[in-house]
Amino acid sequence: MATNPYIPATPRAASGLRATALGIALLFATSAQAAGEEPWLDPSRSFEDRAASLVAEMTLEEKVAQMQNAAPAIERLDVPAYDWWNEALHGVARAGQATVFPQAIGLAATFDVPLMGRVATTISDEARAKHHQFIRDGSHGRYEGLTFWSPNINIFRDPRWGRGQETYGEDPYLTARMGVAFVKGLQGDDPVYRKLDATAKHFAVHSGPEADRHHFDARPSRRDLYDTYFPAFEALVKEGDVDAVMGAYNRVYGESASASQYLLQDVLRRDWGFKGYVVSDCWAIVDVWKHHRIVETREEAAALAVKSGTELECGEEYATLPEAVRKGLVSEAEIDASVTRLFAARMRLGMFDPPERVRWARIPYSVNQAPAHDALALEAARDSLVLLKNDGVLPLSRELKRIAVIGPTADDTMALLGNYYGTPAAPVTILQGIRDAAGSVDVTYARGVDLVEGRDDPAATPLIDTAYLRPSADSSERGLHGEYFRNRELTGTPALVRTDARIGFRWDRGSPTDNLLARGEAAPGQDVPDDGFGIRWSGQLLPPVSGRYRLEVAADDGYRLYLDGKRVLERWTQADRLSGDGVDVELEAGRAYDLRLEYYDDQRDAAVRLAWRMPGAKPPFEEAVELARDADAVVFVGGLTGDVEGEEMTVSYPGFAGGDRTDLRLPATQRTLLEALQATGKPVVLVLTGGSAIAVDWADATLPAILMSWYPGQRGGTAVGEVLFGDTNPGGRLPVTFYKADEVMPAFDDYAMEGRTYRYFRGTPLYPFGHGLSYTRFDYRNLRTSAQEVAADGRLRVQVDVANAGQRAGDEVVQLYVRPVRPAPGDSLQELRGFQRIHLAPGEQRTVEFELEPGQALRRYDAARDDYAVAPGAYEVRVGGSSADARARATFKVEATRK
Repeated sequence: MATNPYIPATPRAASGLRATALGIALLFATSAQAAGEEPWLDPSRSFEDRAASLVAEMTLEEKVAQMQNAAPAIERLDVPAYDWWNEALHGVARAGQATVFPQAIGLAATFDVPLMGRVATTISDEARAKHHQFIRDGSHGRYEGLTFWSPNINIFRDPRWGRGQETYGEDPYLTARMGVAFVKGLQGDDPVYRKLDATAKHFAVHSGPEADRHHFDARPSRRDLYDTYFPAFEALVKEGDVDAVMGAYNRVYGESASASQYLLQDVLRRDWGFKGYVVSDCWAIVDVWKHHRIVETREEAAALAVKSGTELECGEEYATLPEAVRKGLVSEAEIDASVTRLFAARMRLGMFDPPERVRWARIPYSVNQAPAHDALALEAARDSLVLLKNDGVLPLSRELKRIAVIGPTADDTMALLGNYYGTPAAPVTILQGIRDAAGSVDVTYARGVDLVEGRDDPAATPLIDTAYLRPSADSSERGLHGEYFRNRELTGTPALVRTDARIGFRWDRGSPTDNLLARGEAAPGQDVPDDGFGIRWSGQLLPPVSGRYRLEVAADDGYRLYLDGKRVLERWTQADRLSGDGVDVELEAGRAYDLRLEYYDDQRDAAVRLAWRMPGAKPPFEEAVELARDADAVVFVGGLTGDVEGEEMTVSYPGFAGGDRTDLRLPATQRTLLEALQATGKPVVLVLTGGSAIAVDWADATLPAILMSWYPGQRGGTAVGEVLFGDTNPGGRLPVTFYKADEVMPAFDDYAMEGRTYRYFRGTPLYPFGHGLSYTRFDYRNLRTSAQEVAADGRLRVQVDVANAGQRAGDEVVQLYVRPVRPAPGDSLQELRGFQRIHLAPGEQRTVEFELEPGQALRRYDAARDDYAVAPGAYEVRVGGSSADARARATFKVEATRK
């Protein structure tokens, strides 16, 4: 039997009785099964049979342990440890270095399904390669497996939701098409072995508020449930064959979404035929008894979740299942069915077969962050950028003498990443991208203001540049001497010794590899743990001028700073976020000062910065305005980052509460600076970063150009620089509606769709769903349909001619919407039912064709049937460049269904 790297080499100690039984069974094994091979290792059998044979050998306690995300090894059965928790929202996340693509909302803005498939395939290549390297290193921890908890296909129904950035926007059809492409790219096309397991989350009615998610009961109308919240999940199950579904924290109609008979059994399995497994959101089962109070005890909560159809728990409540079985709350047979489904999934991933049988195991580690992947990240970033407004100032001319780049997200890598990200090898900030694209144009920079008011922003002070640091008095290098330890006490032999140019690092959960070298990416013996590590930097500080300096250290967690042997700053305690302090010191030019910075990380996220403000430095706001006055044009880069919008945050700021937004406008600090820059009389281009709609009414009325960049990934800065100078033509479109600042939104915790999204919003948006400008112009002509009347179960072909009427090549996203000519009460205003992104040269014309199936495209929930139905009558097809830009229209009729 070939060696399986998943299985430890330690011998299994089996009882004599069991060994005898297995020996007898082996006498009757098929000829394909090697002598001594267990039945669950026999590749000639189905995965389900193999899994059942393995589960039959386990004790109840062993089975239950396998139903928790951090499943332990069962040495007597040669079952290795496995942690089901992995993330891949827009690249392999929290597992060290990986290619970082635009955040999910930015990928949706491409309106490009084939591109999404290529991105997902690239992510799965890197995930497979990294996994097998971890296995070769004998590591089986979190973020090292093959089961990925992505994509997030919840509907971004309200722009205040901090996690909306993780979704594909507000439209069920766009979400379904992008989600299916992502799942297929992750799971691969092998007829036997899955490449990865994708997970559709969070089923099913889940989109904020973050502060209420552990106790909230969502009760949408059945129509909103079926027409808005269900379709993407149904598509991923039926079309994408997604192998896993994650439940949500909140209740739906009184049931916990992670322990819901209605959602998980009646809809998911009975109606949709789902064959995979369900995983709870992390610690959602705790909520069943502790916050939702559906039951009174942990055992009851665990039993209810299993009986409802949640096979795998992220959390620890399932540890009580043996007691639940003994109390008669759940049967061991129900436990067996769950564990069997889980092991069948692992076996389908090839975990119990020789690697030579698994096509995906042959992907070399060298694919990780390959140049082609970086090029794809750049392509995706380019295609995600949405030009919201342009009065002709763009593209910028390279004949300009000086451009001032100003704003809090211009030189911030967090503005590229959003949340759930990996570590990019060489991220290009927007400032750097503009400088790279500017040619001979002089580019100056000032941060100007903090991201939001009231936030002690540690990134506001400039890092000490490498030119003013050296490792030792006799060194010709620049930077500081770094010693990396496997403990927080900074004791023993360092795992890694190197010179670091600047001390400004930030790491998401998982291996901190933009600085440290993690397993699979390090030379032997250089690996540093994910948590509980320490670093000592030492060397000399070389001040360029004499005067009073402000030295600042910020860290998550502890730090100590020494100057000439004297401790000047210290906080040797755990912190829940990046924070720090500063000290004023008198320094003399021409003198070298001994400098030492010590740092430790406790757990989860880690970060450290060593910064200073030099003598005579102007206040940041004043510096920014002065640079604007001296420039020919200004590019203001601002908006949001994942520091203020995201998942259930513990800190809040003006306009933000726990990761959600309470104010859709640009933060007040930025608005004030933007107004001051505009008052200089210089043309100001606004580049927005963020994962949600931002109400920039004043900017739209006043500034000549606005570009939405989202969180554009590792090459986002390059893409922005190219678009600003016209090297590429923007073609992204909005996957969400941008509302005006004074728009009164429905209550955030109201899950009714009326008044929300382009489908039910009856006002005038600032920018409509599907909106996006270009440096060229497109004309639509000759819309035609294949028939004037079609059966509900028939097909209708729709064609339109699209021409590039401008002087530049560019991309157009041709969008098809349908609506009933005589809408019934509760009908949406219109529905996206087709889109194609096409590239046209100047003067080029192309016929774009769509095929509509009324049974899918026109179905609506029918309360009388408690199911979908297609209403007969007249419908209008609208084709154009956005939901508010119908360039061509046609009508057709749907025949009444014959009895």
